[in-house]
Amino acid sequence: METVPKPSRDVPPKKNRLQAKKKKPRRYWEEETTLTAAGASPGPPGNKKRNRELRHQRPKNTNIPKKSRFSRKPQLPKKPRERRNPEPQRSLSGAQDPFPGPAPVPVEVAQKFCRIDKSKKLPHSKSKTRSRLEVAEAEEQEISIKAARSELLLAEEPGFLEGEDGEDTAKIRQVDIVEAVDIASAAKHFDLNLRQFGPYRLNYSRTGRHLAFGGRRGHVATLDWVTKRLMCEINVMEAVRDIRFLHSEALFAVAQNRWLHIYDNQGIELHCIRRCDRVTRLEFLPFHFLLATASETGFLTYLDVSVGKIVAALNARAGRLDVMTKNPYNAVIHLGHSNGTVSLWSPAMKEPLAKILCHRGGVRAVAVDSTGTYMATSGLDHQLKIFDLRGTFQPLSARTLPQGAGHLVFSQRGLLAAGMGDVVNIWAGQGKASLPSLEQPYLTHRLSGHVHGLHFCPFEDVLGVGHTGGITSMLVPGAAEPNFDGLESNPYRSQKQRQEWEVKALLEKVPAELICLDPRALAEVDVISLEQEKKERIERLGYDPEAKAPFQPKPKQKGRSSTASLVKRKRKVMDEEHRDKVRQSLEQQPQKQEKKAKPTRARPSALDRFLR
Repeated sequence: METVPKPSRDVPPKKNRLQAKKKKPRRYWEEETTLTAAGASPGPPGNKKRNRELRHQRPKNTNIPKKSRFSRKPQLPKKPRERRNPEPQRSLSGAQDPFPGPAPVPVEVAQKFCRIDKSKKLPHSKSKTRSRLEVAEAEEQEISIKAARSELLLAEEPGFLEGEDGEDTAKIRQVDIVEAVDIASAAKHFDLNLRQFGPYRLNYSRTGRHLAFGGRRGHVATLDWVTKRLMCEINVMEAVRDIRFLHSEALFAVAQNRWLHIYDNQGIELHCIRRCDRVTRLEFLPFHFLLATASETGFLTYLDVSVGKIVAALNARAGRLDVMTKNPYNAVIHLGHSNGTVSLWSPAMKEPLAKILCHRGGVRAVAVDSTGTYMATSGLDHQLKIFDLRGTFQPLSARTLPQGAGHLVFSQRGLLAAGMGDVVNIWAGQGKASLPSLEQPYLTHRLSGHVHGLHFCPFEDVLGVGHTGGITSMLVPGAAEPNFDGLESNPYRSQKQRQEWEVKALLEKVPAELICLDPRALAEVDVISLEQEKKERIERLGYDPEAKAPFQPKPKQKGRSSTASLVKRKRKVMDEEHRDKVRQSLEQQPQKQEKKAKPTRARPSALDRFLR
């Protein structure tokens, strides 16, 4: 009987159906992974059958384990070995990248977003604390670099009004600006003729989308000023002195003739705070949820609108308070007084944090820029001054005005607007956080009535002016920040997004006790207090517990080195050291008493019982 000969090495095995499958064609961007046999160069493409047979052959001495249906251990993908001389990565076209790696970031741009001062050395602390500080510094540096890279993605750029051939921009009228801009920007300039209820005070919401205004004769209204859609309109039947939006456009506070009232966006009265009476000015701190009120009686009151409680009621002891503003950088309240001084207040202190003598007469208006660097003041002496708030509190520039400014306000990019009678003057600087130049005004506009309120609209080149004739919306090119943070102040957010943002803001509310002049000091270590606390602890215990290294018992055998026995031995040694310290202190006490003892009299007296 004939037997079938066994296949030798030269005879190729029979093809299976799986092996006979057609090979997937290789794309032009995929690298060729097929290795040639015996390290030889690949042969001509004509001999395809022979190459396929060599590729399907298996070596003899290879034991390939069968794949089980259920594997006991999870099979993780193996990491490819790193080559010693890796080839440079190529693009789709096959060309080598001439600029490998991430693009470099200029140091000046990254420094703008950095919040940690690297000039200060880290304090000498424990290794664990020091490692945490180093990790925080590294994270801050990485975040600043990412923020500098993302700055290139900002679509909008700020711009200013420039005259042709040395033309004075202060002579350019609002009509000329409206004719030159596009239709959407021209619609932002409008006038509301409301003479029968004026003069008016106004306020924009944080997103810059809604406007609230109140007249002296009781007229209160809020509207979406972009679409001109009226939200609510009421008459409170008494004088309105000031109006402010709270954390969102759904709530606003009105300082009426007698008490403070809070309304919703439908005009429904929600609260009447009778403890805040005869209020003249209002300011809202959004990150602390605090509503600050200044009254005729001279009290500065902080109301927490999240819980409805009064946090602090401070007596300024300076008479009537009708000049007030806030510092957006550190949430400190600035009050102007009739004796020419400006005082800085925090709810954590009963006394002012600082007092600045600004004018020879009474202070009429105060304004602080968005960076907390400069403060502008105007007084009865017709002087307009700009002060430096970075610790020196010294005047940087001054200008004499013919009528004196009754209202001042800073824009997001550092433009300063002043209301003088029926004229509004605007001064500009070189950019954000720069000193406005008071030599030549940037823009000038004359109104139909006397100015009663000024406020720049956030994220829009618009200045809202409240006067005796109603409301005027002016176009001021280059006044606002062109790019907004969609997670913080989004003008186009929906009602659901507003509710979610409100919950998040309440969870991240900053306590009122943390308001101070320098908010960066909260992240620093108070070395002086630590040393004082350590000194008091040494005086209280009679010895320094950290002077000697703690006792470490040696390990023993036969089960005598358990955790409980180690703790007992440590405590025994500590008790012995403590007894020695107490014994030494008791021995030194009689010597001190002998030195302090007074010479006894020769004859005792009845009054000796009162001596100690």
